[in-house]
Amino acid sequence: MPESATLFQAPIRLTAASGEQRRVGFELEFSGVTLQQAGEAVQSAMGGELRSDSVAELSLHSELGRFNIEIDWDFLKRQAADAGTEEHSDGWLELLSQAASLVVPIEVVCPPLPLDQLAALEPLTRALREAGATGTEESLIAAYGVHINAEAPQLNADTLNAYLRAFALLQWWLVQEHQVDLARRASPYIDLYPETYVRQLLEREKPTLDDIFRDYLQHNATRNRALDMLPLLAEIDETRVRRAVDDPKIKARPAFHYRMPNCQVEKPGWSLASCWNTWCVVESLAARPEALAELGEAYLAESQHLLGINRGKWTGFVAEWLSDHALV
Repeated sequence: MPESATLFQAPIRLTAASGEQRRVGFELEFSGVTLQQAGEAVQSAMGGELRSDSVAELSLHSELGRFNIEIDWDFLKRQAADAGTEEHSDGWLELLSQAASLVVPIEVVCPPLPLDQLAALEPLTRALREAGATGTEESLIAAYGVHINAEAPQLNADTLNAYLRAFALLQWWLVQEHQVDLARRASPYIDLYPETYVRQLLEREKPTLDDIFRDYLQHNATRNRALDMLPLLAEIDETRVRRAVDDPKIKARPAFHYRMPNCQVEKPGWSLASCWNTWCVVESLAARPEALAELGEAYLAESQHLLGINRGKWTGFVAEWLSDHALV
């Protein structure tokens, strides 16, 4: 498959509450290269000035914005920050780079870009691949992935409810469609919504924001969800979120934090667009109220209170239903 074969699809809802074009940020986790090699690869792809912020963190300042390149291990990052510019910082850099190339992931955090600029990220994955970066399938112990931070069209109850329902109905199909790696499925980092919550979502009519907060935090008081809503909810009411989940890693932002896709940066032809386009099925379903209601009714008809849903049967039904409704 040629490198340029996959294009970023446009979602149905293009603008945010501000009236501006929605923005999307990506985070990639991988290993196989040192921190410096990763930074130089990002710079070769995106241009700009590469700076060392600590011995565990680099930043690239480009025309598109700031890219952060860092060792994704909090303990070592804290130690690196303490090291600062002291004489032993070079030793820390060597240690961190060696660790990262073996088991500790390096993370590249891209700046949020307008929808019509996402294709500008295509050179990034090619440069990382050529530098030797390896993703999900190359590690038996790490659950490397791609995170998508898609700005919400609105921060009201109707919009959030539509996206939550759409994702909940599609979550098992999404696991199959992304071909989520077995190690990542077994990890706690991308757990799906529990079926009790899915049923509650579908049975509750016209929820208020208060309902959405209460239900979500009752069943999903953790960052470890394939669709982590805590950053978005914190954007609306950070105090309420932190009362339920006291985690400093929660960063308030008006975006859905989607964590399911594998990072397959080492594979020729792999693109962030393939991850984004699968997420766009959630976007499409959320934007079509009648279709969303129809699929929700089908789920409730299939789900049994004690036994729940037959996931294999439901996934097959969803695949056919999406095709029949021209959503894939």
